[in-house]
Amino acid sequence: MTTSLTQLGRPAAQPATPEEALLESVANPHPGKLYLIRFAAPEFTSLCPITGQPDFAHLVIDYVPGERIVESKSLKFFLGAFRNHGAFHEACTVGIAERLVREIAPVWLRIGGYWYPRGGIPIDVFYQSGPPPEGLWLPDQGVPPYRGRG
Repeated sequence: MTTSLTQLGRPAAQPATPEEALLESVANPHPGKLYLIRFAAPEFTSLCPITGQPDFAHLVIDYVPGERIVESKSLKFFLGAFRNHGAFHEACTVGIAERLVREIAPVWLRIGGYWYPRGGIPIDVFYQSGPPPEGLWLPDQGVPPYRGRG
């Protein structure tokens, strides 16, 4: 099941860009079952494409797998490749979702990008590939709205 993986269980270098990142996958161990996989990345970073200043977000990725599931180490490297990548919040959040849809063809996917404020304005970006499948247990993403200090 994992013999084709090139990053798991061996040293691998952090990709310089999201485009260079290799998203690997394995066969879904429960094909045909309706279940949800969640990844939370509470320390996601990218760069403002204009100022070069860092932007920070808490990402929550939920998906219902099809034939493949994403391998988590490759997802970590993919998300880490945004650290030196300049893009607006919307481009990062939706671009991550689109890449996952293209690579693993999930039955359904949603992403919540909860961006920390810069200039006093937090920006939250949400995307989903369509309506969730009927009967799916879909928990709240658990990230409270930004309330500031206190």
